[in-house]
Amino acid sequence: MNPLNGVIVVNKPQDFTSFDVVAVMRGCFRTKKVGHSGTLDPMATGVLPVFIGSATKAVSILPDSDKSYRAGFRLGLTSDTLDIWGKCSEQRDVNVSENALQCALERFRGDIDQIPPMYSALKVNGHKLCDLARRGIEVERQPRRVTISRLELLEFNGTDGVIDVDCSSGTYIRALVDDIGKALGTGAVMTRLVRTRACGYGIGEAYPLSELKVKPLEELESLLLPTESVFKSYPEIHLDEEQKRLYLNGVRLDVNRLRNVPEGETFRVYAGEFLGTAKISDNELISVKRF
Repeated sequence: MNPLNGVIVVNKPQDFTSFDVVAVMRGCFRTKKVGHSGTLDPMATGVLPVFIGSATKAVSILPDSDKSYRAGFRLGLTSDTLDIWGKCSEQRDVNVSENALQCALERFRGDIDQIPPMYSALKVNGHKLCDLARRGIEVERQPRRVTISRLELLEFNGTDGVIDVDCSSGTYIRALVDDIGKALGTGAVMTRLVRTRACGYGIGEAYPLSELKVKPLEELESLLLPTESVFKSYPEIHLDEEQKRLYLNGVRLDVNRLRNVPEGETFRVYAGEFLGTAKISDNELISVKRF
């Protein structure tokens, strides 16, 4: 049997770690070559792209790092984890109009500085922040610049609401909710989190893990997206057979000898089939990753 290669988009269930999902997929696809992109916290659900076989090579060079989320929040509470699952540290009365909330949200659109939460996998001086937090140790964290390209209020009843967020990689939605609560003077915790887009894949393309676990291998194979789908934002370059041979051997190709080279910096490379990715430098096509 030929090894299976490609991307399966999983709708991660709550209380599963991203590593748990990878472990399940290793069993389902009967291979150890499985990886994922964009870790989701155990309490979060939604889009988790899982890479099978040679597609694992793509994880380190993904072109689309932006993500989208739908998050629930509750005003009037704060917790040590910045979400509803943590230890409540303060409770306040809430008297916030929707207009006041909309005004507060405006402050968090665009480029903002965000302090990572203590309960996160980020490392400081070689130690995971979450491990330090569980030991009752809090350390200083430097603000990080993130981009909130879309922040939309979907629901609000005076205390609880729902927001949609499009953001850059490395954004903590829990921290965003906490900062919104601080801006309103009420405090706020995140009550649920669904990732609706990652690596260019949407929630509509994601399969529940519970369904994937019971499907036969042949059916799982039919659900695999081709590796090239993760690079769909790149323009295509097509090679002839001799250029294909040189490319696959890592030889730099003279751009002037290629046909119909589109505008761009990074490309999908084809010769009847998807071969890999490449970039142009000093008028030469240089292989980035071959599949």
